[in-house]
Amino acid sequence: MKRIIYFLTLFLIYAPFSHPQSGGEYCSQGKIKQFLQLQKVMNVEYPGDSNIDINYYKLNLNITYSPQNISGIVTVTATAVQNQLSAFFLDLVNQLQVKSVKLNGTAALAYTQPANSDQLVITLDRAYSMGEKFSVDIAYQGIPGSRGFGSFEFSSHNGIPIIWSLSEPYGAKDWWPSKDTPADKADSSDVWITATGNYVSVSNGLLTGVTDNGDGTKTYKWKNSYPIAGYLISVAMTNYQLYQNQFEYETGKFMPVTHYFYPEHLSEYQSLLDKTVGMLQIFTDKYGPYPFTREKYGHAEFGWSGGMEHQTCTSIGNGGLSETTVAHELSHQWFGDKVTCKDWNNIWLNEGFATYSESVYLQAKYGNQQFLSDITGKMSSAKSAAGSVYVQNITDVNTIFNYSGTYAKGAVVLHMLRGIVGDNVFFNIMKQYAGQPGLAYNVATTEDFERVAENVSGLDLSYFFSEWIYGQNYPKYSFGWASKEVLNNNYSVLIEVNQSVNNTPVYFTMPIQIRITTSTGVQNVTIFNNQLSQTFEIQVTGQPTAVEFDPDNWILKDVSKVILPDSVNGKIPAAYSLSQNYPNPFNPGTIIKYQIPVSGNVSLKIYDDLGKEVAVLTAGFHSAGIFSNNFDIRRYGLASGVYFYTLRAGDFVQTKKMVVVK
Repeated sequence: MKRIIYFLTLFLIYAPFSHPQSGGEYCSQGKIKQFLQLQKVMNVEYPGDSNIDINYYKLNLNITYSPQNISGIVTVTATAVQNQLSAFFLDLVNQLQVKSVKLNGTAALAYTQPANSDQLVITLDRAYSMGEKFSVDIAYQGIPGSRGFGSFEFSSHNGIPIIWSLSEPYGAKDWWPSKDTPADKADSSDVWITATGNYVSVSNGLLTGVTDNGDGTKTYKWKNSYPIAGYLISVAMTNYQLYQNQFEYETGKFMPVTHYFYPEHLSEYQSLLDKTVGMLQIFTDKYGPYPFTREKYGHAEFGWSGGMEHQTCTSIGNGGLSETTVAHELSHQWFGDKVTCKDWNNIWLNEGFATYSESVYLQAKYGNQQFLSDITGKMSSAKSAAGSVYVQNITDVNTIFNYSGTYAKGAVVLHMLRGIVGDNVFFNIMKQYAGQPGLAYNVATTEDFERVAENVSGLDLSYFFSEWIYGQNYPKYSFGWASKEVLNNNYSVLIEVNQSVNNTPVYFTMPIQIRITTSTGVQNVTIFNNQLSQTFEIQVTGQPTAVEFDPDNWILKDVSKVILPDSVNGKIPAAYSLSQNYPNPFNPGTIIKYQIPVSGNVSLKIYDDLGKEVAVLTAGFHSAGIFSNNFDIRRYGLASGVYFYTLRAGDFVQTKKMVVVK
């Protein structure tokens, strides 16, 4: 690709990063988001019955290892959200056989399990009006299914049986009847687990009692009093040994921190588990109070190598047990459990936030150097992300939970946002998002987070979320600089920034920090790059010796240095001129050059053969200089034909013709 030079006078902002309030120059970026939102509506088959709102789940389960079986009664309380509701469905795999469905525990209801549907269709006793509640008890049994990361597993450790669940994203239906979608949280839940007495059975919330049934079995009764998404309800059962700390979440108020671990592993990991209390304090400081102080936080070791943020009780595997994994899963209690992504398209709101929280923890615990090293690693992974952070294909588990895109790039998006708004505002955004009425203990989309970020910062961030969440790839910059003395040790520094043409967006709009070292000291400024090619003029005191581009690594990017041509290096033209575009005719791109002998307001606009304005290539204040602008018809969706371009600068107005050929 040819190097295209486009000069624009400086829009200069001193650090921390900021940008104009008006989105006029880059509102076309919003088309990316609008298009993808349409795709979202058209393409996603959203799971769950939209005619009901879940209020409560109770899982009263009997689980055996040999034979591998689950049975019991699941109580579902729901509210009709349409008039004349006479039937509804829950999600349940066909291999689990329903024995009966009763209304309020007494009246039998008709039901069917249509073949190959993974649904349980229940006919109510009458038509329910909008807002009416009802409760059904579903007795069922069978061998649980397994998909994704292991919906419900029977395995062992050191020869000892262990039974565990991991329902994310679509696995709740593999072991209990539910509305298997993150969008509809129950207001509360209970999990009662009956199994042979050698099991310690663990679930969400508080343990309210353990009953010895006198037949060699025990029933563990767990109660969760907070809203919860179905995929976050869990069971974990083996010969656990309990190790317990406590967290002082307010002066004189303590919450249990419980760790259920295999006896053969507890001593090995005890010192690491002890760090959980310190992590709770760090994230409380950064994100606001721990969301479930009435209950607990802790871990249950299970047979998978990673971790899963089951509400109040993370399931964690010894193969994936590290300090950053513990921090990652803990931070999910704020971002994932308290505020849950409304759909799996927006999973970055869970995983990107938790992945960046690893870096936040490392910075708070070990300092800036380790933080920067960690961010560099995440940026390296993010560069290999394919497609948008917003997940287009939510039918494939590996696509939803792709590390490069969902985790690493999602984390880097937060890092870049922090670079734009500054530390204080960023962490205020995170606190406000976690505590926002309507989002706290509820669900959210990217647009909800964007709204909070804009309200807290006072900035228009639509360009940022459009390109980084709904766009693809990352900017590839080249930059160069030159300087000249203006008067008495005052210098003018010219900085040229070019980007390689991307697909979606065509180029990235970003504030970029520039660090200029001179003979008298260091000056940090922020330029706002919103063109494919731009030149900025910065006034400094002392002869410049070095210019650094994004020196603190806030932006996901590739960057290379270039040597500025003579046209940039201080040569001022004698007169206005507008050159013929080259090539001409063209498809899809052409270059338009022009000269400005004095600083002032300049506009370069494209018109069709009827005189209708179809594109604005530049509009604003220009310093004197020689300029070049790339015009690409793909950005504007233009057809073949005759077009005209007009330059206005001061009293100078000139128009030339160009031809698009397809």
